[in-house]
Amino acid sequence: QVQLVESGGGLVQAGGSLRLSCTASGRTFNNYAMGWFRQAPGEEREFVATMAYVGGMTYYADSVKGRFTISRDNAKSTVYLQMNSLKPGDTAAYYCAAAPTTWGAPRITSAYSYWGQGTQVTVSS
Repeated sequence: QVQLVESGGGLVQAGGSLRLSCTASGRTFNNYAMGWFRQAPGEEREFVATMAYVGGMTYYADSVKGRFTISRDNAKSTVYLQMNSLKPGDTAAYYCAAAPTTWGAPRITSAYSYWGQGTQVTVSS
């Protein structure tokens, strides 16, 4: 089992920044791709960003490309999501997730085995 705990959400004005963190415990953080997803009320959970365990491969949703940056510190078993130039449309609950793949960086929810409880991000206009 891998337990994931997100933090860093909050209320921010449009144009502002937030950094989300997700720390893993339990089984080793090694050999897991880490991803961020988000879900707004009444909407399906959608892919935001993902990063492979090795190789540095990253993917981003088109809606956040150039504004969000995913990074990870394997020594600390932590993945981050730096969010800049936030828009009201970014308002959602943000979830981190772990997928059991060393080199891959999947973009679909079904590839991920473990999920955090979510942290709310609200962007006011």
